[in-house]
Amino acid sequence: MNRSQTLQSLLQCGLVPVIRARSRSQAEAIATALLAADVPVLEITCTVPGAIECIAALAAQHGERALIGAGTVLEAATARQAIQAGARFIVSPHLDPAIIAAAHAENCPAIPGALTPTEVVQAMAAGADLIKIFPCDALGGPAYIKALLAPLPQARLFPTGGVTLATAAAYLEAGAVALGAGSALLNPEHVRQENWPALQAVARKFLAILAAHRAKTASEHA
Repeated sequence: MNRSQTLQSLLQCGLVPVIRARSRSQAEAIATALLAADVPVLEITCTVPGAIECIAALAAQHGERALIGAGTVLEAATARQAIQAGARFIVSPHLDPAIIAAAHAENCPAIPGALTPTEVVQAMAAGADLIKIFPCDALGGPAYIKALLAPLPQARLFPTGGVTLATAAAYLEAGAVALGAGSALLNPEHVRQENWPALQAVARKFLAILAAHRAKTASEHA
């Protein structure tokens, strides 16, 4: 699967769970629960202890049916390590053209973080495949996405930070092309208690919101 195909698969899902965990084993347990709930895209953040080994294990076991990505990638060397381990996309909280170049050199999508209009334009100029707007809720949530897209309709925005079941549909209506979900999806209590059915129920609700938005969009363009 090349960079374009990977990006298309990510967008078809539209939901990227941001997995932060206290240990590699906990991250893998969360990933397994999400995969069982038919979530085919996972972001393992580099804050997870043994993140590269975690990505490698998940990619080896589930890479045929899921996109395993690396998040919180802070430098190009880490991006290369993650891709060599099996990561299929790279997400950063900030904009670093060297990370984008490293990902593209390995035929992987790069999703840098940006917040201001200037940073969004710089990210597009650097070749970002999607642009992570983070922390989005701090500047108004869906209203901020809509405001950014007014002068920059060509930007493909991926809000992360404060995306919840209550706001997900509004983000999509505002023009977001995909959603990054952290604690609202991976409830810390569900994780602590290993209550995977509860976590999976939330994941399915997010997927249902995305499916409803796609159906509505399709009917509007029919």
